[in-house]
Amino acid sequence: MLVLAHISDLHLDGTARATERARRVRDRLWELPRRPDALLVTGDIADHGTEAEYEEAADLLGLRDGSAPFPVLTCPGNHDSRAPYRTALLGRAAADGPVNSAHVLPGGAVLMCDSSVPGRDDGELDEETYAWIESALDGLDGSEDGLPVLLAFHHPPVPLHHPLPDSYPLRDPDRLAALLERRPAIAGLITGHAHTPAATTFAGRPLVVGPGVTWTLRLPWEGEQIADRDAPVGLAFHVLDDDGRLTSHFRAVT
Repeated sequence: MLVLAHISDLHLDGTARATERARRVRDRLWELPRRPDALLVTGDIADHGTEAEYEEAADLLGLRDGSAPFPVLTCPGNHDSRAPYRTALLGRAAADGPVNSAHVLPGGAVLMCDSSVPGRDDGELDEETYAWIESALDGLDGSEDGLPVLLAFHHPPVPLHHPLPDSYPLRDPDRLAALLERRPAIAGLITGHAHTPAATTFAGRPLVVGPGVTWTLRLPWEGEQIADRDAPVGLAFHVLDDDGRLTSHFRAVT
């Protein structure tokens, strides 16, 4: 059984408000009596994509000094910038290509995929990323024999019934659907971007959208103001059991 914590859309921007909300959810996670197998952070870690914002994120998430009590797995969102993301958050050499990473964990594997498109707010899994996903699935020991795999990226590939996130979706979802049809090892999809916790299906697989740390999206029937900045910080826990079933739990961190 694989247990994953999940946060998204920190939008760290140097303000005390953004820092306090991120620290609040970090502290809740760091103090859990039983540690999850990993923490997924599905994009928009920084608000402006600056090195200073990523340096703060690296410190806050324990990536700089290795103080996190469990692996912290990240992928970029549309507010992120790949070169400073690599250098200041991950401590790697600067590069402009997609930031993808594969992680084998107890009970399953997670592919953190880069759906960001530099200079745009909508998303895309590009040719390099699709080739990487195929190669990673081929290389995962036992993946075709039952090891469940989760794909995590920023942009949901389905409408969420709000004009803001639905204006900036994942492009070409049919290609992703075709990948899922060919790859039964993929047990589900984990995304962010929409600032609202949501659960649905895509191409017959579970699709879970993580809540936003910085603010929560008001749905059309909840009022005209889009951003609820007073809503509690959101957090999700995903359980991938030995049968490959994905179950998600949502928590508010006050």
